[in-house]
Parts: sequence; C-alpha cells; structure tokens
Amino acid sequence: MSDIRTPWVAVSAMFVLNGALFGIWASRVPAVAEKIGLSHTELGILLLALAAGAVCSFPIAGKAVDRVGAVKVTKLIAVAYPVSLILMSLAPTYATLGATLFLFGAAHGAMDVAMNSWGAEVERRVGRRMMSSFHAMWSLGAGLGALSGYVAVQLGAGLFSHFLISSALISAVTLYAAHIPWVSQSIVQTDAPVFAFPSGILVLVGVLAFCAALGEGAVADWGAVYLRDVVGTSESTAALGYTVFSAAMVVIRLLGDRITTHLGPVVAARFGGAFALAGVVCVILTAPVEVVLFGFALMGIGYAVIMPLAFSRAANDPTIPAGQAISSVATLGYGGMLLGPPVIGFVAGLSTLPVAFGLLAALAGVIIFVAGSLR
Repeated sequence: MSDIRTPWVAVSAMFVLNGALFGIWASRVPAVAEKIGLSHTELGILLLALAAGAVCSFPIAGKAVDRVGAVKVTKLIAVAYPVSLILMSLAPTYATLGATLFLFGAAHGAMDVAMNSWGAEVERRVGRRMMSSFHAMWSLGAGLGALSGYVAVQLGAGLFSHFLISSALISAVTLYAAHIPWVSQSIVQTDAPVFAFPSGILVLVGVLAFCAALGEGAVADWGAVYLRDVVGTSESTAALGYTVFSAAMVVIRLLGDRITTHLGPVVAARFGGAFALAGVVCVILTAPVEVVLFGFALMGIGYAVIMPLAFSRAANDPTIPAGQAISSVATLGYGGMLLGPPVIGFVAGLSTLPVAFGLLAALAGVIIFVAGSLR
C-alpha cells in the first residue's frame, strides 16, 4: 500500500493543526473571560498580549525560514504550539493569562510564517496554484477546533481537559501526516534586518491582508461573545458562530485556486470584499440568530481567498526572499487578525458590539479598493 503522505498532505496537516488550536481557543473565549471575570474592555486589553506575541514572532520566524528552511521551523513550532494552549487553560490570574496568551500568539504567528513558506515551496515545485487549498485546511482545522468547543460545553468539560485532549489528538494525527522527506528548495543566507516592514507594492498587499485578517480575528475572538451578549443565544449556540464562518471559508478556499485561475486575483479579491461587506451588514442588523449566522457565513466566503492571494503574491516577489516577504506581509496581515480583536473590545467598551463590528464594513471597502495590488 502506497504512503498517502504527500507534500500537499504534509503542508495541509500543518495548516489544520495551526487552525485547530486557534479554533479551540476561539470557541472558549467566553469561558476564559468568565473564569477570570473580564469585561469586554478588559478582554480587549488582554488580547493585546496575544497580538504582541504574534507580531514579535513574524520577523524572527521569517529570518529563521530563510536561514534554516521552512520545513524545520514549521515542525519545531508545531510541537511547542499546543503546549502554549494547554498552559493558557491553567492560568489563574489576569497576569498569568496575559503571559500565556503572549506565548500562544508567538507560536501561532511563527508557525503561520513558516508553514506558508513551506506551502509556497510546494506550490512552486508542483507548478500550479495550491495556496488557497492549504488555507482551506486551516479553516477546516479552525472549524473542527471550534466544534470541539461546542462538544466540550455540551459535555460540561472544563477548559484544561478540553484543551489537553483536543490538542493532543490533533497534534498526534497532523504531525504524523507531516512527516515526509522534504528539503527546503532554497536556504538563503541573508543579512537583511530581522524586523522588516513591507515596502513598495507589498505595502498594499499587506494592507489587503490586514483588512481581511482583522475581520477573521474579530469573528474568532468576538463572534461567540456577540451571539451570546447581543443576540442572546446560549453558550453552546454561540460557539457555532465561528464554526459556520470557518465552514464557509473551507468550501470557498477549496474552490479558491480554480476561482482565482478563472477570474484572476484582482477580480477574485474584489468579489471577496463585496461578500464580506454584505455579511457584516447582516450581522450588525442584530436580526434573528439565523440571519446573524448567515452573515458570519457570508463573511467567511468574502475573506476566504484574500489571505492565500496575499501570501502567494509575497512568496513570489521577484526582489525579496520568501521568508522575509511573507513575514513582512504577515506583520500587517495577521497583525490585523490579532490586533483587531482588542480594537473591537475598545470600541465596544465605548459604544456597543454592533457599532464595533461596523468597522469591518469600512475595511471590506478597502479590500475592494486595494485589490489591484495583487496584479
């Protein structure tokens, strides 16, 4: 029997692991906030620690990828990432939770840069678009992680048992699937600075990624809270918000490479911005729960192709090494995913969550405007 562990499977497994651990966290944000007794504003402030960890790790991971190779960096971080999630469930105070969130964000961000670099290597070697399908696996993992939160709440499982069992299972399966004999295509010794900000056209690519990632982060960290506190659903139903969002992203990302090949990256990105805008409108109308869930699904459809397009464009930049280019775009892109939730918290504290979510409508418009940078 032939081994099913191919390069596509190996990279996809790492995307699944990264997404699943983030989805597990996202599904239990209300429980974490309740455990420590956090208000919306306090939760928003605390999420800055997660954002800081990720933003600090992006350029360091990019440098490591260019020096020692994407595969080694990806697998090393994949072992540390679940440990940071488990530690988070044990944090007894505001300060210790902030420290573990920083570690969790650093592991998440560093692995993101490394696995996208590995995915770009596979894409180039095969000679066809594959990045959207890799990100589909991230969304699949995130949806499975969020679904585990729904099951855990239904079973009355505590944070520690949920985080330990679910992360151990997903880590064992995905690390096995990723174990293939792959050597990074190019290992670059570069004297470029560790902390690199995007330049030239990559600035606009980074802005595009920022807008989409901020929307993803808002749904991940505030979707469940929105459904529970604004719409008035139960905690178990609230966990379905991110599940629906992620499921929609999986479907579109599985089709994303074909969509992009047919429409071109610019048109595909503009359609994405339009769908995201429509989804935000459905959510902030504070309609029945079914309409709000439909809005989250539309947002998932809209954001689905944006990040794969941004990373693929960065990885194939003609003048900057892949690791450095991806990390610089990720600094803006996933910086948006992780900095966005604290911003949502601050605005919600000053006004309401629907008003805070309304900011995402303006950012969807920016996506439509700057999509031309993907040419």
